[in-house]
Amino acid sequence: MKENIFETIKKLDNNGSEYWSSRELAKVLEYLDYRKFLNVIDKAKIACENSGEVIHNHFVHKDEMVKI
Repeated sequence: MKENIFETIKKLDNNGSEYWSSRELAKVLEYLDYRKFLNVIDKAKIACENSGEVIHNHFVHKDEMVKI
């Protein structure tokens, strides 16, 4: 059985909670321009807030260095 691509890029924090890197998600979802994917993240944050959730419980900013 082929493993789900989202499972292969999943990360675990020190508490064992799952999370995904937005840069890796953008690549998997075939966004050629990461800046356009940031618009998707912004819309997801709005949807999160509209559903009564606290944004920072689901979205954490982490600086990632890009390989040049």
